[in-house]
Amino acid sequence: AAELMKLSEQSGRPVKIRLCDTLGFGVSWPGVALPRSIPKMIQGLRRIGVPGERLEWHGHNDFHKVAINAATAWLYGCCAANCAIFGSGERTGNPPLEALVIEHAQLKGMTPGVNYAAITELAEYAQKELGFAIAPNYPLVGQDFNVTRAGIHADGLLKNEEIYNCFDTLALLKRPVGVALTDKSGAAGIKHWLESRFEIEIAKHDPKVIRIKDRIDTEYTADRISAISDDEMMAWTKEAFGRDLPPLRK
Repeated sequence: AAELMKLSEQSGRPVKIRLCDTLGFGVSWPGVALPRSIPKMIQGLRRIGVPGERLEWHGHNDFHKVAINAATAWLYGCCAANCAIFGSGERTGNPPLEALVIEHAQLKGMTPGVNYAAITELAEYAQKELGFAIAPNYPLVGQDFNVTRAGIHADGLLKNEEIYNCFDTLALLKRPVGVALTDKSGAAGIKHWLESRFEIEIAKHDPKVIRIKDRIDTEYTADRISAISDDEMMAWTKEAFGRDLPPLRK
């Protein structure tokens, strides 16, 4: 690396060094021996005169460390990290682009001019146009990433969204927090579902809420295992409210 820097200086051309962790073998701990310690590796290169802007990290996800390893490379002075959308890449994949965008925002604050909601748009495009299969529980863009099925969580959301939503997913990603209704959701889950869709504030013990809950409980008593769909909830809500159905939220 030192010789490369000499050649760079002699030729007047910038030389970049890419640190390729092709097997995902690196770790983020400074106390680990080389070649596994990413902090030691980068600090060593910096000490022999390689500027941070000439260093580039290229990691893989063999041990589920691809995102934290890229962030560690940043923190110890490597200015660039390779990434790919939704962790695609050879074998176990490279750092997910969307993960590093959000990680950068956590480390440095939100960057003016960056459209973070493009992460959501990119996921929709990748699935519809490129055939990507994104797991429901995939962070940031999965169908269930900010959806709860537990009644205690839904109750917490009603009291203060920050309890069960670690950031404003609606403002940042255009993804409102959601509640999927099951037999575990209880009256709190039904209340959240109603209030998030209709211009209404309703008590958990309201007879209309109890009527809907009874319909849900009947489904699971009959051995249902899937979540209640929005279409089913809408039909049961219309039955429960009758002519008193409130207007939908805009």
